[in-house]
Amino acid sequence: MTDAKNPFDAMMRMGQDMAKAMNPALEAFTPKGFENMMPTMSAEMLEQFMGKTFNPDGLDAKTRLLLTLTGLTIQGAQAEAQIRLTVRHLVEAGATKQEIAETIAQAAMFGGVPAMSKAMELATEVLDTPEGDT
Repeated sequence: MTDAKNPFDAMMRMGQDMAKAMNPALEAFTPKGFENMMPTMSAEMLEQFMGKTFNPDGLDAKTRLLLTLTGLTIQGAQAEAQIRLTVRHLVEAGATKQEIAETIAQAAMFGGVPAMSKAMELATEVLDTPEGDT
């Protein structure tokens, strides 16, 4: 439902018209295309940057990524690209589907069932994608 008197709606329409005029291909633009440009880091790189390389007594990369997934889920699973990327990195870091699902389910206690459902949907989308198609 759009209201011609709604200034936000008018501003969005004006921006879309301007983008179409500058580059007609932008009409079919989807931010999801940016996700495909972001590579999944290798397990070794994840461990180096997020794991025990610089802090041997600290958390490993997989644990840190599971905590990140918890936070993203609790926020209402609004950061879809970040959730999908985190799940891709979790798989690379050695997390199982069960660990990912349990992490998201645990977050429901803090973020609510709708947030958990959305995060689970996004994670399943990644986990059901054949390797190499992400």
